[in-house]
Amino acid sequence: MKTRSYTKWLFVLPAVIVVAALFIYPIFSSLFFSMTSKNLIRPRYSFLGLKNYKDILSDPKFWAAFLNSLKWTVYSLLGQILVGFTAALALNRVKLFKGMYKTLLIIPWAFPSIVIAFSWTWILNGVYGILPNLLVKWKIYETAPQFLTEKNLAFIVLVLINIWFGAPMIMVNVLSALQTVPQDQYEAAKIDGASALQSFQHITIPHIKLVMGLLVVLRTVWIFNNFDLIYLITGGGPAGSTQTVPLYAYEMGWGTKLLGKSSAVTVLLFIFLMSVCIIYFTIMNCWEREENK
Repeated sequence: MKTRSYTKWLFVLPAVIVVAALFIYPIFSSLFFSMTSKNLIRPRYSFLGLKNYKDILSDPKFWAAFLNSLKWTVYSLLGQILVGFTAALALNRVKLFKGMYKTLLIIPWAFPSIVIAFSWTWILNGVYGILPNLLVKWKIYETAPQFLTEKNLAFIVLVLINIWFGAPMIMVNVLSALQTVPQDQYEAAKIDGASALQSFQHITIPHIKLVMGLLVVLRTVWIFNNFDLIYLITGGGPAGSTQTVPLYAYEMGWGTKLLGKSSAVTVLLFIFLMSVCIIYFTIMNCWEREENK
């Protein structure tokens, strides 16, 4: 019996080591460095306590980046859910060429972020970009619009690109959930005289809301933490209008070399996202309890 007990732990050990190396160690090292004057240039550092946190929380640039992150997450998430959910409902009703449509719609999600970023940068460039020059040619604009360098346009353009990029992921998962809904429930509802809206409200939504909840959790964390798409397209500009918290932490750590303050930003980001996840999972647990009644 003891041999079996040790054997099961041997099988689990590699996974525990990987989790410790990739998850636990970075968290505790960030927490430690966030309380020090750690600098990437100077080898020596001292313990500062909560000073880095006070400096970050009193920095207007941090709050501007945090507000941008909130807007970036909310607008992108709502757009991705709307487009992805609508596409999933449409595909669920399609009978012919469903595989072809699904393949075409999933293309944006299949490409690496760097390919997406450089492609849109080339398309939207205010000097040689295809779209700005076409808009001038069609006389919609007198001069080429600067989609990526105008403060009022850059953020909107980034959100639209992110919606286009992330909506297929929502679509695929919602479509999979829709295909698990028992068709006999729709038939029974139709016989009882229920409208399409009533069937959607009382049959479709209850079957897929947990999947939607998990998607919202995952996409919230992913979008809020998104770095590569924004950095590669605008770099946080113009004038910080697209700078989010991850870019602020990057600039603090690798721009000014203040690793201690950068670590403090990442710890604050971790606490915020954990709080959001707790709220999400609390709501989802309430849904599950309602279903089990």
